[in-house]
Amino acid sequence: MAARRLSSLLSRSLHFPSASAPLGRSHGVARHINRFSTAAAVEELTTPPVQVNFTKLLINGQFVDSASGKTFPTLDPRTEEVIANVAEGDAEDINRAVAAARKAFDEGPWPKMSAYERSKIMLKFADLVEKHNDELAALETWDNGKPYLQAAQAEVPSFVRLFRYYAGWADKIHGLTIPADGPHHVQTLHEPIGVAGQIIPWNFPLLMFAWKVGPALACGNTIVLKTAEQTPLTALYVANLFHEAGLPPGVLNIVSGFGPTAGAALASHMDVDKLAFTGSTETGKTVLELAAKSNLKPVTLELGGKSPFIICEDADIDHAVELAHFALFFNQGQCCCAGSRTYVHERVYDEFIEKAKARAMRRVVGDPFKKGVEQGPQIDSEQFQKILRYIRSGRDSSATLECGGDRFGSKGYFIQPTVFSNVKEDMLIAQDEIFGPVQCVFKFKDIGEVIKRANNTRYGLAAGVFTKNIDTANTLTRGLRAGTVWVNCYDVFDAGIPFGGYKMSGMGREKGIYSLSNYLQVKAVVTPLKNPAWI
Repeated sequence: MAARRLSSLLSRSLHFPSASAPLGRSHGVARHINRFSTAAAVEELTTPPVQVNFTKLLINGQFVDSASGKTFPTLDPRTEEVIANVAEGDAEDINRAVAAARKAFDEGPWPKMSAYERSKIMLKFADLVEKHNDELAALETWDNGKPYLQAAQAEVPSFVRLFRYYAGWADKIHGLTIPADGPHHVQTLHEPIGVAGQIIPWNFPLLMFAWKVGPALACGNTIVLKTAEQTPLTALYVANLFHEAGLPPGVLNIVSGFGPTAGAALASHMDVDKLAFTGSTETGKTVLELAAKSNLKPVTLELGGKSPFIICEDADIDHAVELAHFALFFNQGQCCCAGSRTYVHERVYDEFIEKAKARAMRRVVGDPFKKGVEQGPQIDSEQFQKILRYIRSGRDSSATLECGGDRFGSKGYFIQPTVFSNVKEDMLIAQDEIFGPVQCVFKFKDIGEVIKRANNTRYGLAAGVFTKNIDTANTLTRGLRAGTVWVNCYDVFDAGIPFGGYKMSGMGREKGIYSLSNYLQVKAVVTPLKNPAWI
């Protein structure tokens, strides 16, 4: 499919407005539904239209049991019941996977075949994923809890687009010829870095797979990827399709397991040349330390966020409410760049609060397989309880609970869409990454003030600006210390747009041309020239 904005796809499938939607228009199938009135959608669950066929580790082109023979359950967050038992990899399995990746890099055909041949395999893989769109979307929803239409109409198509994008880069990676001061020919070679270790999170399992695997393979590397223990299923499914597309054995190895065992072994492995991690800032610190203490391998980190969404006094409030709602509640609030600090100008604050509360109360929560459902369950019990603790903290710290604030239904990890007003910067809900459906709304007076307050955080992943004034937009985009600033839109994730953070939100960039440098070494080659016609 042609390149399109992720937010536009979500707008069509989940009835969110795009930035270009007519101002003041009513959006969403849920506008006539009373407060949290979809309990039946939780109780009467849809049977997922997909089977689980891949639960073993992928090492050297074969699906194998873990060395220990151990397995662990992956759960349906709608029911808290087991979907399947998956092979539990540990340090020994990481050793096996790294050995396979090293042999494939040093002796195998992948880095030695032409870039054009590599691109053809990646394109064939993208075609196969596109054919299996619905099964993959169903598996992603079952294992993760996100709305099926979000997975089927936005995330799997974006996955396909990303691999086609990186397939296009494969034969366009090259060095430079550099003029020297004397009679020398100087060139640079852009070489694959070797064995890449990659650790992906549970909130966007397929997309994070694409963000990491795509550029690494385009550059000619081999990979050992560790999935999140909460969501191991779709990575194994697409890995099988990759081998069907002709990927040589050992180029892509997948180990499902836990962070302290498999993840730590991968981060500290002496034969891994490069590490990429997406997850929490605290875990990112550990990953960076393990990489440094082992072989000082370079590390790319995409970490947490507490992103400001700034609504200026000239905003169309109806449109601003809808966009701020999308910025926070998308993917059950489980998004590293969620607009989780909503700053509203004091002149429009009261109107915004009333309309934001009403929008949250119309939000349809329920079985993510059902049409019209906007919000499924949180990922697991740990995240579910963590969010509820933050909600209690907000109440205890005297923020005003406008709506929500409790679990939804009696089964599964569902939480009511929650809105707090009168939030202050010293509150935990204002400082910490909640990673859930909890909107925190602040009041501000002027642009200088809101820039200082928005930047007063240890994070710097993203920000949103909502204004009709180009001068105001320019002042804010240059003043905000964040890796991405969306103006009058949010969560636009085209394949070519780089993504990454300032401060404790990470190191390096993913997606786009910038991601290629993560997986390349630059070598300078200098040779003398004898009697050159020119220098």
